[in-house]
Amino acid sequence: MKKTQNQMLIIFGASGDLTARKLVPALFNLYKGNHLPDNFVVLGASRSPMSHEDFRNKVVAESEFLKNKLTKEESSFIKTFSDKIFYEDLGDKYDVSYSLLANKITALNEEHGTAGNYIFYLSTPPSLYETIAKNLWEEGLTKEDHGWKRIIVEKPFGYDLASAKALNEGIHKYFQESQVYRIDHYLGKETVQNVLVTRFSNSIFEPLWNRRYIHHVEITNAETVGVEKRGGYYDKSGALRDMFQSHLLQIISLIVMEPPINSDAEEIRNEKVKALKSLRIMKDEKTILENTLRGQYVASTIDGKTMKGYREEEGVDPDSTTETFAAVKFFVDNWRWKDVPFYVRTGKAMPTKVTEVIIHFKTPHHEVFKSQDTFRKDNKLIIRIQPDEGILIKFGVKVPGLGFHVEQANMDFYYSDLDSAKIMDAYERLLLDAMQGDTTLYARADEVEAAWKFVDPILKCWSESSIVNTYGYSVGTWGPKNSDELIEDSYGWRNPGDLLTDESGFCVLC
Repeated sequence: MKKTQNQMLIIFGASGDLTARKLVPALFNLYKGNHLPDNFVVLGASRSPMSHEDFRNKVVAESEFLKNKLTKEESSFIKTFSDKIFYEDLGDKYDVSYSLLANKITALNEEHGTAGNYIFYLSTPPSLYETIAKNLWEEGLTKEDHGWKRIIVEKPFGYDLASAKALNEGIHKYFQESQVYRIDHYLGKETVQNVLVTRFSNSIFEPLWNRRYIHHVEITNAETVGVEKRGGYYDKSGALRDMFQSHLLQIISLIVMEPPINSDAEEIRNEKVKALKSLRIMKDEKTILENTLRGQYVASTIDGKTMKGYREEEGVDPDSTTETFAAVKFFVDNWRWKDVPFYVRTGKAMPTKVTEVIIHFKTPHHEVFKSQDTFRKDNKLIIRIQPDEGILIKFGVKVPGLGFHVEQANMDFYYSDLDSAKIMDAYERLLLDAMQGDTTLYARADEVEAAWKFVDPILKCWSESSIVNTYGYSVGTWGPKNSDELIEDSYGWRNPGDLLTDESGFCVLC
């Protein structure tokens, strides 16, 4: 494994939920696994007044990850790990002089030997990205004269194409693109990365990965929960911005991309950008109405318990038309994928939590065993991203006995079966990659903008057209009933773990 250099991680917005819930637990696991360098320091920076000890208590001693029972070995790591964590109060706002912060960084660097290697993690609203970058630059903290400097920014990276471009331009005033790491935790999932390995290291898949053998590609991202306490944010975002533009288009780019020259990070990212640029942009209202659908969950009763609808959620406009479900059909304009439809849906308050990619292969051109048994039983390659990460292949086999009665059999692999393998959490993997300077799983500026170019016309049509409807679907169902009309009747959506059937039909909310 690549050696991790001595360094310091400076987290802005460190008093927020992400630091205690995700970042520090990920760092602790990396520390336990001996992945961190000998000289490593975490400096939290935020507007909340705290001492070093207060901050350590918040993100370590009182954190959720320590509520699980620790082994004796894990307990012994807590004290030494906590001693690597420090805090700096920025005062009332982020747009102030960072001279005190710069002094603290310099002192910690000299005391702990972090070699001038700094990662700035911006766990703040995107509106603060340029402000923080500017203040770091003014203190000379972005210069790479002594040690490297990197900046990690969280999604959402932009609200549309124009704001994404503005964010890129703002950060590029103070950091070079090679220093910028745009994090998307979905790409840290082992199964997402395995899409590349499945495709490019197996001769049984790559020759079939094209329009000659693939009938269509289907992607489902479903969550059982509603918007919970994120109603205020979500009502200004919606499913298309929150999930499709970022997480799902990242997965799509890995499916669509051409083989890179090698496994170098920039070569892989080059091909991902080409893939996103090849998506056929829907420019007119008629095309968008025929190939997209938005929905919103409405109240229902499950097992005698009344579940709230989206408009009853805290922070949501009672007349909101914001989508909690989005389905999109699109095509890819290149030789490999010409005329192969892609069907993607994402939704909240659905029957089960699942994210999976289904590659539907074409049926044989000459069907020897034509019968009702084989109807709609095409070969499938299913890549399960979450939960129960793994890969499943469905193929036809003869049922023992007289005649040719064909049924589907499964051949599967689950990461949980690898007892000896430690599967890193997404943030563990992504943080370690940033520490080692590996940008493979981080989005580049042109990659983000290419994704927005595809999504922007849909969002514009949905917000401006007077004939775009938001369809209701009951909590615990697979979205609006008419979403089935988007995908071909002979196949239909694959609904894993279907727990509830919506018998209410569909309703129009706007």
